[in-house]
Amino acid sequence: MTSSPALIFDLDGTLVDTAPDLLGALNAILIREGRREVVYNDLRHLVGFGAGTMMTEAFKMTGDAVSAERITELVTDYVDHYRANIAVASKAFPGVDTTLTRLGQSGARMGVLTNKPQELTDLLLPALSLDRHFGAVYGAGRMSYTKPDARIFHDVVAELGGPGAGAIMIGDSATDVATARAAGRPVILVSYGYTPEPAHMLGADAVTDDFAEIPSLIERLL
Repeated sequence: MTSSPALIFDLDGTLVDTAPDLLGALNAILIREGRREVVYNDLRHLVGFGAGTMMTEAFKMTGDAVSAERITELVTDYVDHYRANIAVASKAFPGVDTTLTRLGQSGARMGVLTNKPQELTDLLLPALSLDRHFGAVYGAGRMSYTKPDARIFHDVVAELGGPGAGAIMIGDSATDVATARAAGRPVILVSYGYTPEPAHMLGADAVTDDFAEIPSLIERLL
């Protein structure tokens, strides 16, 4: 078993600012349905809660609510649009690529654990040239369970070769904190992500405004 740590990263709101393309796909559907566009600040706090929630809230904001059955149909169209435009405006947050490179050079083993669908995760990471950093990538649908179930955290760690010197979750939300706690592992949150509550109120072991600070926080926690 290797002694290097296993670092498990969330994706949306932690590594990549995906909100512009998610919003673009949402607005494409709203316009098609005769609704007005929504703006970034309207729904930014809902990005981490899935397409169905965003679609439901967007239709409430722009007119009459629609049925759950219709939302399901609209989400299919939304995902199709997003898939075709997955990295038009999305980009890694400042410091992400250089920090991941630094961590990899130090021997850290890194994986992605996200509730973004596996298919979309597997499209986004290569589109932004981030896939080279990760030895394991787990999105929704790869297993029958998702975050915050501890089993999927342990699955990622196992694929990386085991915890070694330790395993840690790095994310932006209450779901990431719950995942780490369920797995009995520490968690670092970034403060700039897609959470409706301030990150410092979510019970993480450390919170940072700057992704480049993560290596020093890892050293402190492991």
